[in-house]
Amino acid sequence: MTNSLTNTARLLGAGLRALLVLTLVTGVIYPLVVTGVAQGIFPGKANGSEIEADGKVVGSSLIGQSYSLPLKEGQETPEPDLRWFQGRPANGLGSNSVNTRYKLILSGATNRSADNKDLLDWVTAAKAAVVKDNSTADYKVRSRDVPADAVTSSGSGLDPDISPRYADIQVHRIAERNGLSVARVQRLVDEHTDGRTLGFLGEPRVNVLELNIALKGLVAKG
Repeated sequence: MTNSLTNTARLLGAGLRALLVLTLVTGVIYPLVVTGVAQGIFPGKANGSEIEADGKVVGSSLIGQSYSLPLKEGQETPEPDLRWFQGRPANGLGSNSVNTRYKLILSGATNRSADNKDLLDWVTAAKAAVVKDNSTADYKVRSRDVPADAVTSSGSGLDPDISPRYADIQVHRIAERNGLSVARVQRLVDEHTDGRTLGFLGEPRVNVLELNIALKGLVAKG
């Protein structure tokens, strides 16, 4: 009996030591090393790819934002502020949900088939709005020119980027609303267009937050 108790105590002691060592290695040392390496080599990515403007953090390059007017009485979804470049629709989880305002509480896709009536209605309404909002006195957007990312949300509903085509469609409206030349706004878009990663991965894209920060600076200069 004494030997059995002694063996059991030894096993418990060995197990406890193993637990303490593994906790120290995997729960303390490893996270500290990974965090230290990340902060030393990739501090921007490690801290959430933050974007600063006017000396303060205004968002992340990985998360989209809304550029909307204040809600009017009785409204559930705010109208877009057309002085700014607009991102992709954020109605991945349905209209008038928290996700329509780029809230991080929820994210997701519509999970609706291509022939789903609700999805077709959303796309049709979004396309009509893009045509209407971006047509100016001397520039008319045609329905066939509206790219897919202008009328559909991404898989997460939080996509921070738009296609160069969608940015280009907005150039005339941005110029008109802010008293700028079309050529200067177009140059701004071109300067903030990123190509495919490594030259072949993904698609060319424009980060909307970074573009709007640059636009704000341009407007301030007059």
